Amino acid sequence: MGIEIMREKCVGCAACVKACPFNAISMKDGKAVIGPECTLCGACVKHCRFDAIEFERPRGKEVDHSSYRGVWVYCETRRGKLMHSALELVSRARELADELGEEVGAMVFGSGAPETFTVLGDHGADVVHFSSESRFDEYLTGNLAPLVSGLILKHRPGIVLFPATHTGRDLAPRVAASLAVGLTADCTGLAVQDGLLIQSRPAFGGNIMADIVSPDVRPQMATVRPNVFKARGGLGKKPDTFEVNLNEGMIDATVRIIEIVRTSKEGVKGIEEADIVISGGGGMKNAENFRVLEELAATLNGTVGASRVAVDAGWRPRSDQIGQTGKTISPKLYIACGISGKIQHQVGMRGSEVVVAINKDPSAPIFKVADYGIVGDLFQVVPALNEAFRELLGGG
Repeated sequence: MGIEIMREKCVGCAACVKACPFNAISMKDGKAVIGPECTLCGACVKHCRFDAIEFERPRGKEVDHSSYRGVWVYCETRRGKLMHSALELVSRARELADELGEEVGAMVFGSGAPETFTVLGDHGADVVHFSSESRFDEYLTGNLAPLVSGLILKHRPGIVLFPATHTGRDLAPRVAASLAVGLTADCTGLAVQDGLLIQSRPAFGGNIMADIVSPDVRPQMATVRPNVFKARGGLGKKPDTFEVNLNEGMIDATVRIIEIVRTSKEGVKGIEEADIVISGGGGMKNAENFRVLEELAATLNGTVGASRVAVDAGWRPRSDQIGQTGKTISPKLYIACGISGKIQHQVGMRGSEVVVAINKDPSAPIFKVADYGIVGDLFQVVPALNEAFRELLGGG
């Protein structure tokens, strides 16, 4: 089990040298040689066009589980800023690690990584593995997957958590496949029992909860929906930090970023991080009518979201979708306008502190989970609310 260069097949092209994130491959006498820095991440294998690398990793029960310890979190950043989901996961990892008597590890990459050390420690991280290279400021799977896989293989955490964001949902499966382990997606609950991670997620349209365990493989891996756990700071920890020594010439030509199109306005929080979300559904009737929600959001310094019906109709971008197939939010105030509120939508917004529902159908399911309900025409109710708030806030 392991990795080996087949010298009779190696042509000395050095593609594997450039692909290795950890500077573990060098050239000697015109042939590639693998050094002790190798983590078995497998990045070199896909770049060898001559099948000159034999690679096999231990699977399942062949792995010594006792050598895997610690709860690790991939901490997502965007444009150099740490996402709130990272603090939520580190906080929950701290609770799980305390039950297991183990450490919490964090992985963070990008030019802003050093600025995260204090806040990660304050939320429970004992150790932070990082790279402050700007190449990680914009997410590319090919750059990050071998790096994360290599760190996991080298340090052997027993549990690894990723956020169930667009980035986490892309990265975690790639890492899991590289490590030949399972992955539970979109978890809304985590616990430990008899040393195993109990991974809970909704199934069958949110009608039941499934508890999943991975008894035979390590690490145990899961993606976790943002806003299902609270970020709990105040621990005052000062984490140990370790910078990853990376290959400066590492390349991955599979994907190139040509253009970045942002659907959110500059300075406006995304729906996952907003304190106030005003959301529209099928009752909005068309895209233009969302202007009444945008006006209310501007008054309250909030953000506009949407149900799947509105997104599928093309009235709002996919990044605005709330629900089981969209995003999970936990704002202080959630105002649902023209949304029926079926269970799939409730999965995404039930963490809201206060829910206000506006719908002309008094039997709409949204009223069963709302703290305040208004039965009426949203096109009359929302402008009236906006005017009232403007007067209350001194903007009228």
